[in-house]
Amino acid sequence: MASNEEVSGSRYSPVLETSRIFSDLCEQSERLGLPSQVLANKDRVSFSTSHNEIYFPIPFKETETLAALKGIEGSVAAAIADLRFGQNAQPRGVQVSLEGATAFGCQAYMAKLDGLSKLDPNVKSRLKDTDLLAAQSIGYRRMSANLYKTKNPGEFYHIHGSLEATTTLNMIGLEGHRPDLTDYEDIIKVIEGQVQKYSVSELEAMNKERRQAGVPALKHEDFIKTPHGKLNVQEPAWKLTQLQGNLPPTPFPANRTGNKKILEGVKVLEMCRIIAGPTVTRILAEYGADVLKITSPNLSDVPFFQVDGNMGKHAADLDLKTEAGKVEFEKLLADVDVIVDGYRPGALEKLGYGPQAMAAMAEKRGKGIVYVNENCFGYEGEWAGRAGWQQIADCVTGIAWAQGQFMGLSTPVVPPFPISDYGTGCMGAIAALSGLYHRAKTGGSYHGKASLMHYDLLLFAMGQYSADVQEEMRASQPPEFFKLRHCDSVDRISSTVLNGMHQRFPHLYAAAGEEYEGRQPLVEKWFSRAYNADIEVVKPVATIEGVDNQFVRASRPNGVDPASWEDFKVNGEGEGDVKKC
Repeated sequence: MASNEEVSGSRYSPVLETSRIFSDLCEQSERLGLPSQVLANKDRVSFSTSHNEIYFPIPFKETETLAALKGIEGSVAAAIADLRFGQNAQPRGVQVSLEGATAFGCQAYMAKLDGLSKLDPNVKSRLKDTDLLAAQSIGYRRMSANLYKTKNPGEFYHIHGSLEATTTLNMIGLEGHRPDLTDYEDIIKVIEGQVQKYSVSELEAMNKERRQAGVPALKHEDFIKTPHGKLNVQEPAWKLTQLQGNLPPTPFPANRTGNKKILEGVKVLEMCRIIAGPTVTRILAEYGADVLKITSPNLSDVPFFQVDGNMGKHAADLDLKTEAGKVEFEKLLADVDVIVDGYRPGALEKLGYGPQAMAAMAEKRGKGIVYVNENCFGYEGEWAGRAGWQQIADCVTGIAWAQGQFMGLSTPVVPPFPISDYGTGCMGAIAALSGLYHRAKTGGSYHGKASLMHYDLLLFAMGQYSADVQEEMRASQPPEFFKLRHCDSVDRISSTVLNGMHQRFPHLYAAAGEEYEGRQPLVEKWFSRAYNADIEVVKPVATIEGVDNQFVRASRPNGVDPASWEDFKVNGEGEGDVKKC
């Protein structure tokens, strides 16, 4: 492994830059609600790389920022371990590999089901169809979530049909379904041709009326001049505040097995879809939490993302808009420790399950709760209530314009992979872990807040690569990379970049059980009973001295488990899941 000293002589050191970003976050520990040990023990966190490479062809320090966040995550986990297991003579060491952080940033594209990836058309038949409105499976409808030119030259707008598609397509004057339209380039011409009939202001008004996700692609300097941007650029990357009530400390549950899982017995309800929210709880599952994902049988979700995102969890269906569903849900609330809410701002409040209501419930039962919100636009400012997804945040904050400029274009381009989803998920997990620490140490209930926009603002705050480094990065990209354009889909962009990374960095893609250059792969293989298939997923990234943060069960599709805490008494092997390598 390359140490800081071994690479410090090079012109740019990813390890040293990761350490700088990590130190910067540690210095903000009070503002970020972190345990005091994170700053006190920052020298016990180390970062390493096997190849000293910049992996993502993106002008922002994605790997370095993700690795730094994983270092913070590991530091908070170490603080919890001290509470549960007692302090060591020396503070616990934390190690983070930059290769592991890179894999974490694109893990949906590294996951496989019986050898089939997200990009393999044959994988669809192996998945539970939760794409209820065919917004993902039909190319025309899928491209309702994409970046297009508008009526005014130089202006671009990212429409987003989300998981429904028809409303957005109808909004711009198109039918919801076009079975005759299957060619990729033809689809772009038809949809972009309609978007070009409107200005940004007209699209904004139409989106607002229909409550659709969608934003103009702004340059960063323009975003931070908006009232929303001006306010939020001053906000911390994530927040943790104490909720109402005056509860005494809530100790961690008694250790059932004597293992070193810091969250064993901690009950987590996941109310999320897609990537960022489920990543919060996937991380909590690594540390041993009993994570129960609750989805409505009437709401769509992306089928393949569950292969990776549901690792370590149980997954049940409840419809909270029915009386029966609410009754079952409130049974789960009686003993819950953490709720992670990734829905449109205000949606769970309308059903009576927002953070204030849950804090009042916690006060009555005498046991604190940690509530974590994950959203797109943050929690302050005029856009806080807007719906949004990864591409929306990347376009509005200026990430997409910077990506296009990096590629030598005078247009924005959505960057490859849902990296901001994973970064946001890690920030939300840090907030959850910190809330649990404070709940056990000093008492009370806590509210964590993480957003896609704030992850992107963190990238801007940490700075882009220098012009010289960016030029070297461009020189190493294959020709196909520079053929990508603003209107290419996320999957087209990501698959193109993934192919290039496979060629340049084979050490990232060793299959489970297969060493490469004497190093262990970044993925592990499980047999999933629920899928009746072998799956490969990215391993947990942080290594913490005296802490076990390995999964105990494989993933499953949404809705296959009972809505109960009782079944968590059985580990993965008892459920038919087996870790193979």
